[in-house]
Amino acid sequence: MRLPRHLLLALLLAGPPGRAWVPNDCRAPSEAACNFVCDCPDCSDEAQCGYHGVSPAPGAPFACDFERDSCGWRDISTSGYRWLRDRAGATLEPLGPRSDHTLGTDLGWYTAVGTHRGKEASTAALRSPVLRDAAPTCELRLWHHTATRDVAELRLELTHRAETLTLWQSSGPWGPGWQELVVATGRIRGDFWVTFSATRNATHRGTVALDDVVFRGCGLPTPQARCPLGYHHCGNMACVEPHQLCDGEDNCGDGSDEDTPTCRRHTATDFETGLGPWNHSEGWARNHSAGPRPPAWPRRDHSRNSAQGSFLVSVAEPSAPAVLSSPEFQASGPHKCSLIFYHYLHGSEGGCLQLFLQIQSPGSPQGPVLLRRRHGELGAAWVRDRVDIQSEHPFRILLTGHTGPGGVVSLDDLILSDHCQPVPEVSGSPLGLWAAAPWRQPSSLRPRDFCEPGHLSCGDLCVPPEQLCDFQQQCEGGEDEQDCGTTDFEPLTAGGWEDASVGRLQWGRLLAQESRDPGAGARRTAAGHFLALQRAWGQLAAEARVLTPPLGPSGPRCELHMAYYFQSHPQGFLALVVVEDSNRELVWQAPGSSQGWRMDRVLLGARRRPFRLEFVGLVDLDGPGRQGAGVDDVTLKDCSPVTATEKDSEVSCNFERDTCGWYTGHLTDAHWRRIQSHGPGYDHTTGRAQPGVPAAGYFLLLNPTDPPARGPGAHLLTQPQVPTAPQECLSFWYHLHGPQIGTLRLVLRREGEADTLLWSRTGTHGNHWHEAWATLHHQPGSGTKYQLLFEGSRDGYHGTMGLDDVALRPGPCWAPRRCSFEDSACGFSSGGQGLWTRQPNATGHAVRGPRADHTTGTAQGHYMVVDTSPQALPPGHVASLTSEEHQPLARPACLTFWYHLSLRNPGALQVHVGEAERQQVLSISAHGGSAWRLGSVDVQAERAWRVVFQAVATGVEHSYIALDDLLLQDGPCPQPASCDFEAGLCGWSHLAWPGLGGYSWDWSSGAAPSRYPQPLVDHTLGTETGHFVLFETHMLGPGGQAAWLHSQPLPATEASCLRFWYHMGFPEHFCEWGRAGSDGCWKRRGRMGAALPHRAGDLSRPGPLLADKGQLRVLLNSARGQLAVWSMGGRLRHQWLLGQVEVASAEEFQIVFEATLSGQPAAGPIALDDVEYLDGRHCQLPAPGRGDTVVATSVPAAVGGALVVLVLLVLLGLAGRRWLQKGGCPSRGETAAVAPGFDNIVFNADGVTLPASLTDSQ
Repeated sequence: MRLPRHLLLALLLAGPPGRAWVPNDCRAPSEAACNFVCDCPDCSDEAQCGYHGVSPAPGAPFACDFERDSCGWRDISTSGYRWLRDRAGATLEPLGPRSDHTLGTDLGWYTAVGTHRGKEASTAALRSPVLRDAAPTCELRLWHHTATRDVAELRLELTHRAETLTLWQSSGPWGPGWQELVVATGRIRGDFWVTFSATRNATHRGTVALDDVVFRGCGLPTPQARCPLGYHHCGNMACVEPHQLCDGEDNCGDGSDEDTPTCRRHTATDFETGLGPWNHSEGWARNHSAGPRPPAWPRRDHSRNSAQGSFLVSVAEPSAPAVLSSPEFQASGPHKCSLIFYHYLHGSEGGCLQLFLQIQSPGSPQGPVLLRRRHGELGAAWVRDRVDIQSEHPFRILLTGHTGPGGVVSLDDLILSDHCQPVPEVSGSPLGLWAAAPWRQPSSLRPRDFCEPGHLSCGDLCVPPEQLCDFQQQCEGGEDEQDCGTTDFEPLTAGGWEDASVGRLQWGRLLAQESRDPGAGARRTAAGHFLALQRAWGQLAAEARVLTPPLGPSGPRCELHMAYYFQSHPQGFLALVVVEDSNRELVWQAPGSSQGWRMDRVLLGARRRPFRLEFVGLVDLDGPGRQGAGVDDVTLKDCSPVTATEKDSEVSCNFERDTCGWYTGHLTDAHWRRIQSHGPGYDHTTGRAQPGVPAAGYFLLLNPTDPPARGPGAHLLTQPQVPTAPQECLSFWYHLHGPQIGTLRLVLRREGEADTLLWSRTGTHGNHWHEAWATLHHQPGSGTKYQLLFEGSRDGYHGTMGLDDVALRPGPCWAPRRCSFEDSACGFSSGGQGLWTRQPNATGHAVRGPRADHTTGTAQGHYMVVDTSPQALPPGHVASLTSEEHQPLARPACLTFWYHLSLRNPGALQVHVGEAERQQVLSISAHGGSAWRLGSVDVQAERAWRVVFQAVATGVEHSYIALDDLLLQDGPCPQPASCDFEAGLCGWSHLAWPGLGGYSWDWSSGAAPSRYPQPLVDHTLGTETGHFVLFETHMLGPGGQAAWLHSQPLPATEASCLRFWYHMGFPEHFCEWGRAGSDGCWKRRGRMGAALPHRAGDLSRPGPLLADKGQLRVLLNSARGQLAVWSMGGRLRHQWLLGQVEVASAEEFQIVFEATLSGQPAAGPIALDDVEYLDGRHCQLPAPGRGDTVVATSVPAAVGGALVVLVLLVLLGLAGRRWLQKGGCPSRGETAAVAPGFDNIVFNADGVTLPASLTDSQ
């Protein structure tokens, strides 16, 4: 059975999330609380202990993901620089994380300190509750997010009794995104607590976030009446395994496993007072952790778990080993001399610790025999190991340490068993202390005299370390590419794979006939070797790890081929991870237990150097069945980054066969995937699937949350291409769908130059494929190669991105049908005058132009602007902005654009459309304001045509005209604020508002496959092919408040009618507080609209009801504020309903449809169709059509000072009278009555709510 992916990621990367605390009546003793052991049946004694108290499975870690609360962690800061529980979707802090680590979206929670603008140095400290009795295997894992140069220092400390230990300390630099921190606490007796602190100063503003805190392996064993066979029964009735006896660690919890008669006969050296019997030392020195130390230095010893404790550390030069020699021991005879030792290798991949046996054979001296080798980075922890020696001759044990650059190699707690009997010491130095270099490299890798250290000598070449294992052969015999991962595991070097395990399992070469399963190597040879999981002596992490040397760079076709077997129960797994710096990417997992050997291959793709491959495995070798895991015949294929194939030049691709010349970038853990019939539901090449016929087309899909990804985005690239013409046109079809999808960009990349942004789109563009194109401009005759890059950014987390039918041809493209000016000027030219310019207003100091663009609504957005001041454009002069050629139109179309005129009269904006002879189709000369306004012209053109925007100046100082968001759509232009949504949104904007959670209304049809619930048919056509706009409300709740769909600015009106059709579908359980009826969900409210607290058994009490939770509202926005004029609660009926409302405004305003949810998330769509704004006309009750439900909800509303005050005074006066007479007001979300009346009116400025029924007396 395959381990669920989220559990595997938890074991590999962060640990699984915790469960919520459910209290009960269990009252455990105070000393049993927060001790990592569930004494109560529901584990409530472990609640609020820095983790959630319900452990998800036996043996699983305790964790806090901050999703529900802070798990007992509390801020103890003494300044304004403080820790707070927060989420990305609710913060406006630009430097914080855009998503949490648990969910990988902006809905998830974490704890963070925000930007602090004080000049004094400050420290924000976050402290755990008081914890008790950590086991020797206790490990603390957490994820932190810190911008480089944003914090002066991060520190993790453990306070026990009078001593505060620094478990970890760093001043950066830190990588981008979430970074994992793993520290071992060691055995702690009694009470302790953990503190995580961030320090800022005048130059570091101090934004830090913390998430997914996990305590793993921290609980001591519980008392048992009877122990399993072979186990040791402790003095406190706990049971420990036999290998835990006399190992220098208190595994029982009362020390009884280290105080047996057998242990008293062992010889233990803790280096507190000297070297003990290990008195022959070269290059080792006793030391401790107190005082300033190098970053990789041990923070405490192993014996006492204290900074004051002593240990041995290698002080030898890197070119020579440090050697520690035991006394000479007598022949062990039939018994075994056992040595348990604790080692520490941290800070360098070049560190190495080796254990040799030197046999003192009379008459024939022998060289040291290597028994154990640990190499590379094992983490900042003391790791246990053990060797058992049986010799017919006297012998010595040699421990040698090589220190890598910046690293530390240390030893502590050497424990010799009672069968290690020393020979009486004679004067003189140890026999044959060292005769050869202890680092036993293969002869081919031993450096020659003429090569620098670390370089490989082959023939006359000296190959530097960075060219080893780079998939490009330098040596004639290929020595530089040996032991680089490709192997059949027959050589002793195992292809360079080296074990880095620190727990009860390890990877090692195994002879096929020695294996329990499957009984032979991958090639079924009885004498073959393979890499297998075996028992080990480590005491920390359970899983076993084995890694290659540093590899790369690799090419896009790089694959790993292998044979493997895996037999395990559900808790086990076998996986392949790519390690790049501090990032770990899961690229493969065994799909489930196998009865024999299987073959598989894994695409590794193009990666930078250095990266390492790591097999990670976990099985229970002592469990039921023949559990085990093995790997054989590993081959890295097509990994050279310089080898080109014919396929690499295939830019044009429909993805039906494969991905052609496109490949996935691996700079993050989010990836584009070639899939069939998923995401958009159908590809663009073959079209949608017919009913009953599965879709056969393929396309590329990016889902920002599946698999769980934490990187900033996904890359899709070509190999370097040679231009075929000075201009080339790249066309493609894209699909951006979902209520909060991110940004898709197309980038041109040339070596040695900054990337050129060719095209970009942000947010949903409906459940529909769209065509786009971009012209590539090349320097004639240069021959400079280029790459194309599609980048999908994870700045949105709900929805999908799709790509299909990419085509590259010589020559320029047609003018684009859509232009936001975010990435370029879209081919527009100003005829050499340069009067029109593309600009943002990010600095706030733009000479001329609006403060924000229309596309993004921010100062960072771009638009086109012309300065019409007399100095720039004299009165009567014209500044032209001309498009590239548009392709001929098969049918009439509508060209819409948004324009912004300065407050001072800038002149006129004229629009000319045509082929050879252009005619003026629109002239705008009204005074401007603070808002962008929508302009539209109908276009008919049977031949290629252009559009020209002309600014005619009038000579007014400080004036300008700006343009943004041009769109060409099929069909005639609609009336303002009216739309049937068949061709698009008709000027209605669904721009995501960050303050509301960043969610957008979407555009879809019943026939378009969707991952979200939606109406089966639209209202306009009544068929599944018709279109509508919708919003899925389950996105709202903790992560967002509302989604807005707002009209273009509309002129003041005394009375106009807004008519629309809406569709709601919420499940029955959505009405939690009130009663569900045929008309919708209702919630009880008290007087003046105040919600009453819900009590059990209170539902039978009489009282008014109000629409609950899922809600559609109509708002009027103007310069004076916001006015709610219509609202409707969640419906149980799945049908289109008519809503209409009369509106009046004394000034320019916008209509806003707001989808909101006041409660916990629930699945249910709100859809709109056939919106009609009748300017200057009163609402009339229409005759119901077939299948329609007509509901009159005519509501006059006004925005304006005098009218608002009058309405408030009149209605408030009537309110008191009405409440005294009837004791309550039945509010209306929707009513079947035809009499007009007021709905709830909400004025955001003063918070006054007016009940609708107060107008009944009128």
